[in-house]
Amino acid sequence: MKMLMVPLIFNLGIWEILIIALVILLLLGGKKLPELMKGVGEGIRNFKSGLKDGNDEKDPSDGSDKEAK
Repeated sequence: MKMLMVPLIFNLGIWEILIIALVILLLLGGKKLPELMKGVGEGIRNFKSGLKDGNDEKDPSDGSDKEAK
């Protein structure tokens, strides 16, 4: 039976991703990893809110830009 390998980000397979995750875990340790993921999550959240705020500044109904915060 042939195993289906779905290409993921940068054409990495599941084994490559698992090895990379294991190396990161060994380098950072179990205590630093949650802090790193929290920082990444906050960064993504700030990026998304920045994109949303950028879209809200331009109001097509009156043809002018709102003042920046």
